[in-house]
Formats: sequence, structure tokens, C-alpha cells
Amino acid sequence: MRAGSLAVAVGCCVWGALAFGAAPPPASTPARLEASATYDALQRVVRIREVTLSPDGTRVAWAESVPGTAEAARLHVRELAHPERAPVRVTASKDGAPCAEGSLSWSPDGRQLAFLSTAGEGRAKQLYVADASGAGGPARRLTTMKGVLAAPKWSPDGTAVGLLVIEGSEDALGPRGPAARETGVVQTSPPVKRFAVVTVEDARLRLVSPAGLFIHEYAWSPEGARVAVTASPPPGDANWWNARVYAVEAGTGETSLLHAPRWQVAEPAWSPDGRQLAFIEGLMSDEGNTGGDVLVVSVPERLAAKVRFGEKAVLPPKVPPARNVTDGLKATATDLFWPKVERLVFVAQAQGEAAVMAVAPGGGEVATLWKGPEHVKVSLGKDGVTSAVVRDSITQAPELWTGKVGAWRQMTRLNADVRVAVGDVRSVTWTRDGQAVQGWLVLPVPGASGRKAPMVTSVHGGPAAGVLPGFNPQTTLFVSRGYAVFMPNPRGSYGQGEAFVQANRRDFGFGDFDDVLAGLDAVLASAPVDPTRQGITGWSYGGFLTMWAVTRTQRFQAAVAGAGIANWQSYYGTNHIDSWMLPYFGASVYDEPEVYTRSSPINGVKQVRAPTLVLHGERDMEVPASQGYEFHKALKTLGVKTQLVIYADEGHSLRKPEHQKDRLLRTLDWFDANLPAEPKPKVRAPSR
Repeated sequence: MRAGSLAVAVGCCVWGALAFGAAPPPASTPARLEASATYDALQRVVRIREVTLSPDGTRVAWAESVPGTAEAARLHVRELAHPERAPVRVTASKDGAPCAEGSLSWSPDGRQLAFLSTAGEGRAKQLYVADASGAGGPARRLTTMKGVLAAPKWSPDGTAVGLLVIEGSEDALGPRGPAARETGVVQTSPPVKRFAVVTVEDARLRLVSPAGLFIHEYAWSPEGARVAVTASPPPGDANWWNARVYAVEAGTGETSLLHAPRWQVAEPAWSPDGRQLAFIEGLMSDEGNTGGDVLVVSVPERLAAKVRFGEKAVLPPKVPPARNVTDGLKATATDLFWPKVERLVFVAQAQGEAAVMAVAPGGGEVATLWKGPEHVKVSLGKDGVTSAVVRDSITQAPELWTGKVGAWRQMTRLNADVRVAVGDVRSVTWTRDGQAVQGWLVLPVPGASGRKAPMVTSVHGGPAAGVLPGFNPQTTLFVSRGYAVFMPNPRGSYGQGEAFVQANRRDFGFGDFDDVLAGLDAVLASAPVDPTRQGITGWSYGGFLTMWAVTRTQRFQAAVAGAGIANWQSYYGTNHIDSWMLPYFGASVYDEPEVYTRSSPINGVKQVRAPTLVLHGERDMEVPASQGYEFHKALKTLGVKTQLVIYADEGHSLRKPEHQKDRLLRTLDWFDANLPAEPKPKVRAPSR
């Protein structure tokens, strides 16, 4: 296979010893050394982790990764009127040394920047405020709290900063982080994340929201008297799927119910006059991976009925009806802004592309302000027109752009030396069950031999998620080694509207997997891809579909399943976030076990022939490692070529750089070893 190319400045990098609890890394070969060098080059790419525009639209702040470090980031501020000037660094670090910094928030006057940093003593992030107007000066620390801080946002009057706070629990890393080890008598005493206010003048922190409510997100009302929150009873990691929308009085903590959703809610956003609240509601499988329709609810000026939490909690008051202002839209809203009373603006996934759209709060026609084949992060100014956006695509590493929506000009050239060579990038569409389905195909640079390329189908997690054609190390690495990469968005994915997302409820592995196979047929009919050299891989729900694929068909000659679910019945009782399954399966495993049995790969494991690599984090609370053990043991017992790798002290998402690297290189090695470079010769019957 002919390799593609990646040209980027690469510094020296020394990787530490790996700890897997399973097989050691494969021995070095020329192919692996080449892939390792390509991977290391990709790690020199600067990632822009977040961006925020000042309220008046005159300055932009962003956090960029520090290559060669796991979590460190540098904060920069730039004047939009003077793009020729170098950006100004803002940091809490006294000596300028890299540290983890981010969660940026501008003061209402656009002169100060609040952020979180690990620059102080210990490893916990604390709240800092820095002058960002050009006057300079050191950042001032406002908290010295033991615990977890998140989501700083200035109050509308500029006198305080709101925060989400978990007191005294520094290891509360969320559902994707490594789970705490449980020994002895296991008791349920989950941490509670509360809304707090820190006054800037005297650095006094005051807890506001009730102790019996876990706050997931919040938004200040325009006058600052209250905050809208999405919240659930603790444990929050498990109950996010049951979250409701509340209003919390900033002065007293009194709490009123605003909306009891049917599905999941996120992204609360107030109208500029404070009379209405918008949010995104839809079937979502992961907190933080937002997608759905835009709903709007009217908020009374006085909220008389309050909700009490605890053992004697009262029934919630009558909830005002919410209206769906994007009902039937063939797109999925992911980020929400309300800059003008008469217009909501939202970022969306639309048929596999990123889009910025607008709609009136009363509903009506949805206007597409911009749409393109890339991945974007957007910050919108108060005028609803000026914006800052991080843009990246399959062949273009991330850069910052600013200007009117869709008429952006490039502000940074952090990755100007990055060059990724691919043969072609295609949006592939096909029809199944009368529904259009879409995916992305990335082809390698054609080889001199003219042979068709082997292909890896990469199935996204979720299932409520969607593939956009963004800059992706796995895709780049595979294509550089001569593989085509197919990334389908089957039913259950974002991008085609809420009905499409809901289409795989109580049907895991059937309709969605048939969509994947139909997409594979569409690719083989139109692209120079070898049908005899096909691999499949995925993580989380993608890991499940990979396990499912090898039990249902012989079309894949190799598979790599990461953090996959082998047995939905055993999974239900061992994972820590089982409430996500109720919207999808419609009932618990104890009430309708047959629904879970029907979709479990373990029940078809005798059909597996494809060599299958199984990867898992040791302390994964979302998908326990026991799922990987169960599938691997079955394959091994049945004589199927397999290997199990457990990454030490990792959760659902691998965080250690050495493990992230090993995962990709080991996956590539597996496909290299099990997708033959040359077609096998036909075996003739011996002559007599």
C-alpha cells in the first residue's frame, strides 16, 4: 500500500512505558515505525479547544493546546480591529510555564476574562480573573477550593462570576473519566454539583442552588436575578437523562420548574428581554454531545410555585407548555444562541455538514446562514452577526476565523505547515427504507499499481452523534497507510432530524447496521475499493456495532472493537449510567429482557470468523471492561483469532497520551496483519 504524506514540524518526543494489563505493544516493524512517526507528527498540530468573542465583538479569546503535553493550554486574546498585531497571552502561571487553562468567560464590558487554571498549588483548577483590555497585569485568583469547578460565567452586572461546584471531591471526573474504585461496603453517596456565585471584589463564594439538585448547565437571565438550569437528582452522572429545566433565584436559591421534557435537554438560552427561554431537546445518548430540536418556553415574571428537594419533595408545579420551533427540520441543533428578541441562532449538523441556522422564537421558516463540509466551533456576538469560529476539515488542521457568519477571515496560522494528502473526500448518500442516509468516504492517494484500496468502516459512538468531515488523526493515519476510510451516519445519528435519531429505538443492531451495510454497497459500487479487504472498527456504541457486525456477516475480514457492549443484559446491571437505556429500550431489562437479548452480540458469537481485537479502559464506568472480557473469552473459546487489551487506570475515554497512541497504532497493526495485501490465489482441486 502506498503511503500518503503529512508534512509538519516535529520536535523530539519521548514516550513513557506503557501499562496495559494485557499484551505489550507489538514489536517495531518498518511499517509501524513509519506510522508512529506520522502519529507523532499529528500530535504537533495545535488544537484550538475553545473560542469566545467579547460581548461588544471587538476582541476574541481562545485556548490552544500545547503540543507534547496532555492537558496544557495557552490562552490568547486578539483585537479584531488589528489582526496584524500579535495576540496577547493571558495566564495565571507566574513563570509562564504551561498548565491546564480554559473555560473562558468575558466580563460584560469586554475588559476582563475569567477562566479556570491549575497554575496554583495542587492539581485542582481554580477561578482566576485577568485584565484582557491590553493594560496587562497578573491574573487574580478568586477561589482556593478543594473540589471541582466548572463553567465560569460573568453575572450581567459584572460584579460576580457564576460557577458550577462540587465540594471536596477532586476525583469526580464525570462518566467518561476513570471510575473510583469501590471496596468494602459499597454505599451510594454521590457528589452534588451546585450553582455558586463568586463576588469579584472580595472573592467570596456563595452556594446558591439546593443541595438536593445536581446542576448540569446554567444560563444567567438578562437582569441577573435568576439562572436557568438543567438539573437532575444526584447521582448526576447517571441521572442526566432525567434532567429538567428549572429557574433558580440567584439571591435566595428558590427553585421553580420551567419544563419537564420527554427526552433530554441541554443548552438553555434566555431571550434578551428575559421573557422566554430556549433549549435543545431530543434523544441524546451522551451528556455533552448535544443534539435535537429547538424548543421555547415562556417564563412568567413572577414564579410563585417552588420546588423542594429531599425526602419530602413536593410535586412540581404546573409546567408551562413549550413549543418546538424546528419541528420536522432535516437537521440537528447542537449549539444555541439568542442574540435578538426576534431571532434565535443555532449551530447544526445537516446531512453530514456543519451549518449555522436561524429561526424566529415563534417558529416558521428556518434560514440557513452558512453550511459547509467541515467541523466548526462557533462563538456569536451580541449583534447576532459578528462571530468567531474554529474551522477544520479532513485536510485542513484547525484555525481561528472571525467576521460575519459565512464571511469569515482567517485570524491564525497555527498549523500553516500541516499538509495532509488524500486521494478524494466524498459525501456518499444512499436510500434505505425510503430514507436518505449519508456518510463520508476518504480515499488514499492512488497507487502506481492501480489496485483497489482496502477499506476500514469506522462507526461513530453514541448512537446519538454524527460524523462531520473534521481533522481526525485516525482517518489521517489510516489514509496515509493506503486505506480508504468510510464513516457512515446511519439511523440514530444526528443530521437528518429528530425522527431519524429516534429511528433505532428498541432496534439496536438491526436498522442502523443494515444502513451501514447499504452504505458499504454504495461505496463499493462507486469507488475504487477492494471488497475482499474490508475492516470495521468503532468505540463505545461503535464498538457494539463492530461486535455485532462480525456476528451477523462475513463481509469484514478484520475488526477492532473498542469499549463495546457484548451483552446488553449483563451490561445493564454493571454500568453506572443505566438510565440512558430506558429511552432507547423503552423498559428496564427486568421488565422486558427479550428486547435486550435480541440486540446482544454475544448471542450470535458462534458466527464470528473475522479476527477481532478488543480494547477497553480498566476503570470504564460507562461500559465496564467486563464487556470486553466477555466477548474476548467467547471468541478465544471458539477458536477465533483475537486479542484483548486493557488500558490501565483509564475510563471510557483514553486520557493518557501513550494509551491514545497505542490504541491507534495497535488498530492499524491489526488491520495490516489481517487484511491481506494480495488476494489469496484460488485453490484448485488436485488432479488425479
